[in-house]
Amino acid sequence: QVQLVESGGGLVQAGGSLRLSCAASGRTFAMGWFRQAPGKEREFVAVIRYSGGTTDYVDSVKGRFTISRDNAKNTVYLQMNSLKPEDTAVYYCAAAPTYYSGSSADEYDYWGQGTQVTVSS
Repeated sequence: QVQLVESGGGLVQAGGSLRLSCAASGRTFAMGWFRQAPGKEREFVAVIRYSGGTTDYVDSVKGRFTISRDNAKNTVYLQMNSLKPEDTAVYYCAAAPTYYSGSSADEYDYWGQGTQVTVSS
């Protein structure tokens, strides 16, 4: 059983930046970030494979968000720059049981409680 705890959310103006962190209670493999806005389905944001060398992003955040990880600290990060109001959502980190994982929530076994990100216009 892996426990995930997100932090770093908050209120920011459009164009600003935030860095989310997700601390895991143990070793993790592929890690992902998802988000859910009010009235919408949970959406894939980014994934990083165990080695950290392979990442993938949803098109809407490419060039603005960067996912990274520190395996020694069992922590994954999401650096969010040039934030837009449409980025407003609860952001969740998730852990998959494999070295490689994709954009489907079904591939992830463990989820954090979420952290709210609000971007004002």
